[in-house]
Amino acid sequence: QVQLVESGGGLVQAGESLRLSCAASGRTIRNYAMGWFRQAPGKEREFVAAISWSGGSTDYADSVKGRFTISRDNDKNTVYLQMNNLKPEDTAVYYCAGTSYSGSASVFLYEYNYWGQGTQVTVSS
Repeated sequence: QVQLVESGGGLVQAGESLRLSCAASGRTIRNYAMGWFRQAPGKEREFVAAISWSGGSTDYADSVKGRFTISRDNDKNTVYLQMNNLKPEDTAVYYCAGTSYSGSASVFLYEYNYWGQGTQVTVSS
């Protein structure tokens, strides 16, 4: 049983950067694969980035590859999403997710069994 809490969202202009954090509590997430998903108003939740339990493997949606970087610090029980060169189409609620069932990075929403409450990211043009 683990709780995930996102932070770091806000309002920025296009081209600027933002760093999201996902703090886990209750137990260690060092054995969990972790991911970031986002959901814009009126749209379904979509995959953004994922990282394996050790941080050795990562995966990104094509729309963010080269701009976003997922990382983790298992000693701090925290996952990060560095977002550079933000675009208006990045505007969404961003969710941190984890799976206790796999240590491999996954792009599939249904494989994650722990979710944070979300943090709003708004990018103006």
